[in-house]
Amino acid sequence: MRLLNRLKQYQRLWQPSAGEPQSVTVGELAERCFCSERHIRTLLRQAQEAGWLTWEAQSGRGKRGKLQFLVTPESLRNTMMEQALEKGQQLNVLELAQLAPGELRTMLQPFMGGQWQNDTPTLRIPYYRPLDPLHPGFLPGRAEQHLAGQIFSGLTRFDNASQRPCGDLAHHWDISADGMRWDFYIRSTLHWHNGDTVETAQLHARLLMLLDLPALNKLFISVKRIEVTHLQCLTFILHRPDYWLAHRLASYCSHLAHPHQPLSGTGPFRLTLFTPELVRLESHDNYHLCHPLLKAIEYWITPQLFDQDLGTSCRHPVQIAIGNPEELASLSQVSSGISLGFCYLTLKKGSKLSLQQARRLVDIIHHTSLLQTLPVDENLITPSNALLPGWVMPKWKGLESVELPKKLTLVYHLPVELHTMAEQLQQYLATLGCELTLIFHNAKNWDNCPSLAKADLMMGDRLIGEAPEYTLEQWLRCDQLWPHVLDAPAFAHLQATLDALQTQPGEDDRYTALQQVFTSLMNDATLTPLFNYHYRISAPPGVNGVQLNPRGWFEFEKAWLPPPRGEEAGRGHPQALP
Repeated sequence: MRLLNRLKQYQRLWQPSAGEPQSVTVGELAERCFCSERHIRTLLRQAQEAGWLTWEAQSGRGKRGKLQFLVTPESLRNTMMEQALEKGQQLNVLELAQLAPGELRTMLQPFMGGQWQNDTPTLRIPYYRPLDPLHPGFLPGRAEQHLAGQIFSGLTRFDNASQRPCGDLAHHWDISADGMRWDFYIRSTLHWHNGDTVETAQLHARLLMLLDLPALNKLFISVKRIEVTHLQCLTFILHRPDYWLAHRLASYCSHLAHPHQPLSGTGPFRLTLFTPELVRLESHDNYHLCHPLLKAIEYWITPQLFDQDLGTSCRHPVQIAIGNPEELASLSQVSSGISLGFCYLTLKKGSKLSLQQARRLVDIIHHTSLLQTLPVDENLITPSNALLPGWVMPKWKGLESVELPKKLTLVYHLPVELHTMAEQLQQYLATLGCELTLIFHNAKNWDNCPSLAKADLMMGDRLIGEAPEYTLEQWLRCDQLWPHVLDAPAFAHLQATLDALQTQPGEDDRYTALQQVFTSLMNDATLTPLFNYHYRISAPPGVNGVQLNPRGWFEFEKAWLPPPRGEEAGRGHPQALP
């Protein structure tokens, strides 16, 4: 608060003359600044030493002195923010920005990207929206899912190369011959972010808390109980075999926080600040795997104007710019790829839509110019005819003469490209005599969406990170979309099919069986993919080790900055303000 108070005092001195020279007494200045005459003399002396103003006092009580201003309050604020940023004083920056929050984005631009602050490498990422709270279980946002994976660890994790589960908090695990008992052997060198040693009983307590969540209870429906069978062993006893169990424990939703400190984990980075304006991570010195090469990661939240009808989270950030996003062309694209995640359409067959009518709708979307002519940013999306590579849509013939119902209702959620898709579909169906009512659910998933019950069509976005086949099994098992898409007997049959599928020990056998489930859904026109996104990451020179991961972000612990050289080595140590 010291810098903010000093700036406010300077503004009080400035305002009566709007920066023009003043002939004024010490008493008048003290009144303006709500302080004593002795204190105002100290403030004037400090401000003059800092080069902000000149003060020529006249001897004698009540005499008028001459006050001249050398800098404006705006430029002083900018200087203060620059110095605070260079010193790594993030809270001071946020306090100063309260005076002119609209200028924060411009002020931050030179300080984004990789910086050495007080001899520690720091990576600053400008981000377009506040991050949602990191609550246990499923998270709707891609950025939040990635962040949870940097802060928390699971018993297992997905190997970066193979995408298969490998050890994390547990270094190994054993499975009984019948698949009903899984023993996870816990590392003996684990530490929480607060420095405390991790106890197996704490992991057990957090797992039980996760299983109390309705969505996670569906995910672990086959778990009968979890026991601490040794100081370094957690044992899962199952109702039925579940050979996805190591996958389920590796998913970000199953990562484990301290049972009494929900934002403290064991991941490579610890959370030190989480505000709507700034999120800061610092490396965890006692991390049990490969240590991060950066000391700190910062998200600076610099919102822009959005479509008010679609909410403030409507933008889909498939292009991550580490640095000034307005200068994207000058940044170097370090990684890109087409996401395996997809936007999709589901159709509820029944009283309004027959099988042939549902197929006709799918045929309209994929065999007209609808997807190819969506008015979205160039190179943002690519139309898709497969859920995953090789999991292709069926082809039907003779649907041109099928008449559509007179009225249908479409419910859709974010991202914003689905709003464009919905409007295009509405216009096209109108030419065929079908009135399509659009209902927008302002969220990234179907949580708390009352309109699902009356929807005939639903459009959404299915994020996919590691282990895409498993992610799709998890989607069918846990997402509240499916009980609204399928009637009760069909949904019960789907869940029974998934229960049978998970009992197959062979991974390839499970993949093949799961593909057949999704092929059936596509053949019934219940589910169809629409398009994938092009993910891109751009970074300024000197930010190394940045590679696109399956979630469309990059692993923070692998990024690094070369040390500064020559004159650059002296930066980050500006003289303190008086």
